[in-house]
Amino acid sequence: MAHCRLDLLGSSRCPSLPPLSLQGTPLSATLSLVMSQCCRKIKDTVQKLASDHKDIHSSVSRVGKAIDRNFDSEICGVVSDAVWDAREQQQQILQMAIVEHLYQQGMLSVAEELCQESTLNVDLDFKQPFLELNRILEALHEQDLGPALEWAVSHRQRLLELNSSLEFKLHRLHFIRLLAGGPAKQLEALSYARHFQPFARLHQREIQVMMGSLVYLRLGLEKSPYCHLLDSSHWAEICETFTRDACSLLGLSVESPLSVSFASGCVALPVLMNIKAVIEQRQCTGVWNHKDELPIEIELGMKCWYHSVFACPILRQQTSDSNPPIKLICGHVISRDALNKLINGGKLKCPYCPMEQNPADGKRIIF
Repeated sequence: MAHCRLDLLGSSRCPSLPPLSLQGTPLSATLSLVMSQCCRKIKDTVQKLASDHKDIHSSVSRVGKAIDRNFDSEICGVVSDAVWDAREQQQQILQMAIVEHLYQQGMLSVAEELCQESTLNVDLDFKQPFLELNRILEALHEQDLGPALEWAVSHRQRLLELNSSLEFKLHRLHFIRLLAGGPAKQLEALSYARHFQPFARLHQREIQVMMGSLVYLRLGLEKSPYCHLLDSSHWAEICETFTRDACSLLGLSVESPLSVSFASGCVALPVLMNIKAVIEQRQCTGVWNHKDELPIEIELGMKCWYHSVFACPILRQQTSDSNPPIKLICGHVISRDALNKLINGGKLKCPYCPMEQNPADGKRIIF
C-alpha cells in the first residue's frame, strides 16, 4: 500500500513528464519558446539574488569594521585598579544599584530573584515605596484613577508644599472621562465639578474651559472647540506627573542611579579613551593618577546636574570635600588650597582687593 501511494504521489506531482519513449523526440516550437522563457527568468532571478547577496555581504562586512573601529576592548585602562580592591563591597553596591533599578522599573519578580541568587538582604521598608509606586502606575496605565486619587488625597498637604498640581490633574482627568460619556453623564459631571473648588484660585482658567465644554456635550466634544480635552496624551502626562511628584515626596530620584550612571558613562567614556590614548602617545602617564579627579572637565549636560559646583577662580579647580571653598573677610571666595598658597609671613592678601587679613579668619562655606 505504501508503494502504491508513493507511485500515485509521484504521478500527481509530475503529470507533465513525457513517457520514456518520447524523451528523445525534438521539442515543438511552442514548448521550446516556453523553455527559453523559463530559463531566462531563472537566470534573471539568480543574477538578482547574487546582486542582493553581494550588497548584504558588503553591509555585513562594514558592520564588523565599524565595531572594530568604534569599540575598544581595553576600557579598563580608564579606571584605577584600586577601585576593585574592596571587591566584595563594590559588588554589593553594584548589586544594590541593579536591584533598585529593577524595583523602580516595575520588574519586581526579577529583582526578587536577583536578591535570592546574590544573597542580598533588602529590607521591606526599602521595597515598600517601589511596590506602592508601581501598583498605582499599573492602575494608571489601565486608566484606573482610583488608587492615584486616593494616594494624592492622603498626601495632599505634602504635595501642596511641593507646589504640585497632581491632585487637580487627576480630578480633571476623571471629569474628562465623564464628559466622554456624552449627555448621559452630564449630571454626574456637574456633580463631580465640586471637587475643583479647592483649586479654583490656581487653576481658574482650566476649570473655565472644562465648564465651557458642557455646552457642546449634546453635539459631541469630538467636533467641538474642546476636542483637545479628549486627547489620549493626557494619560501619558498624568503618569509622568505622578512619577515625578511621588518620587520627590518619597525621597527617590525619577531616574534610577544605575540608569544615570550608565548614561553618564556613555558620554564620558569616549572622551576618557581619547585622553588615555594621548597620554600614552606622549609618554606622560603621571598626569592622570586615577584619583577622585579627571584630567579635564567633561560636560555631561544640564540633565546630570544635581548640586551646585564652585570652581576656584585662582587655581581654576573644582572644590571638593578635601579642598572646600573658603570665604574671606572681604567677601571674596577661593579654595583652601589657593588660600594656603597665598599665605605670606602669616598674613593673607586677597588677590581681588588690597585687604590684608588673618588666614584663620576665613570661613568654609557650603553651597
